[in-house]
Amino acid sequence: KAVVSTQSTGEELWISYNLIEKMKGIGVLKKLKVLFMSNNLVKDWSELQKLSELPCLVDLNMVNNPIEEKHSLEGTWRSEIEKKLVKLKKLDGVPIVRQDDEDEG
Repeated sequence: KAVVSTQSTGEELWISYNLIEKMKGIGVLKKLKVLFMSNNLVKDWSELQKLSELPCLVDLNMVNNPIEEKHSLEGTWRSEIEKKLVKLKKLDGVPIVRQDDEDEG
């Protein structure tokens, strides 16, 4: 079982392959920019919603979690995450291009 310390001041957290289903306590990692948690057991949007408490999060990898697999098959994964985590710049290794980003260029 992976344990996230409230003392952590790191900007990256790599916790893939840990059978993680819940994200309780993730909100304390206010400086977290990169979260790689592929190949875990996250299946509920309520768990992913906790990531919205992370103001600096820009890179998220959730490949091979039940929620990602289900919504990727339905074709809704990227659009749902982009709506829920508006500051995200990269999802599952692929850059996110938003309409407002294009308008600035």
